[in-house]
Amino acid sequence: MKLNRIIGMFLLGMPLAMQAQEKVVPIKYGDMDQWVTRKIHESGIIGGNTKLLYELGPTKEIDGNVAYVNQGGSPWGNSNVMAKVMGIVKTNTSVYPEQRGNGYCARLETHIESVKVLGMVNITVLASGSMFLGDMKEPITGTKDGEKALNSGLPFTSRPKAVRYDYKVQMSGQPNRIRQTGFSKKTTVPGQDCAIMVCLLQKRSEDAEGNIIAKRVGTVAVKYNRSQDWHNGATYEIMYGDITHDKRYVPELMQLGTGGYYARNSKGESKLIKEVGWASKDEHPTHLILQFTSSMGGAFVGSPGNKLWIDNVNLVY
Repeated sequence: MKLNRIIGMFLLGMPLAMQAQEKVVPIKYGDMDQWVTRKIHESGIIGGNTKLLYELGPTKEIDGNVAYVNQGGSPWGNSNVMAKVMGIVKTNTSVYPEQRGNGYCARLETHIESVKVLGMVNITVLASGSMFLGDMKEPITGTKDGEKALNSGLPFTSRPKAVRYDYKVQMSGQPNRIRQTGFSKKTTVPGQDCAIMVCLLQKRSEDAEGNIIAKRVGTVAVKYNRSQDWHNGATYEIMYGDITHDKRYVPELMQLGTGGYYARNSKGESKLIKEVGWASKDEHPTHLILQFTSSMGGAFVGSPGNKLWIDNVNLVY
């Protein structure tokens, strides 16, 4: 009997020690099966259409142009937003629920969003689909400094071994990316677009001026640069301490300060998180950043047509 159990474990393709010790902890609402549907009524001057925005949280509907606050204890924010620019209400939707089997997954898309009113406003921007642990402050009032609306990361003190989730990717096929901010001409950004996942564990503190200072405790990031069908249970090990000499270190995704993440300090002010160094290998974090994005390169950069599907997000201990 014992021999059969040992053989069975090896047939599953996982080392015995890992099978015996592994603990998988789902992130709340990370199964992507429950969504809040928001009905936003855009201003009449741009057509007066009713648009749907989707948020991870308890299944419910919210009808009306109200600023969104995370529902039901959901730890997730995303790039679906209501904007109010010069009194004009406009929306952007780049994250969608999509049926998968008996439940749902999340589909993140990169696309072009525009609003034009003769003599008042003429904005065309590239918007990528993004989901992250944290929240978004609405309404967005312009494209400048839009990242400050994000509150990136959650209080978190554990030391997981890995991040695990299901994913699917569709690339646009374009050899280069574009940058389109809304107030300048569209420009070409060299290099193929990629979908990415970034997970950072940080030990944060706040100085006398309210700045958020952080040391990097744990790191894992990955980019997807080719189309592929569903990959279930993809598992990425979190590396602890200074990883700059690790062969898996990818500077553009993992270096200190990567992503330019903002968070709110104890006074509710939005501050750029200043990563000032690497924590020791056995340090415990205070916060966890986890983000999935359909394009790489920061705000307003990407290739329209890029898509990333995500489902069943877990931490592995």
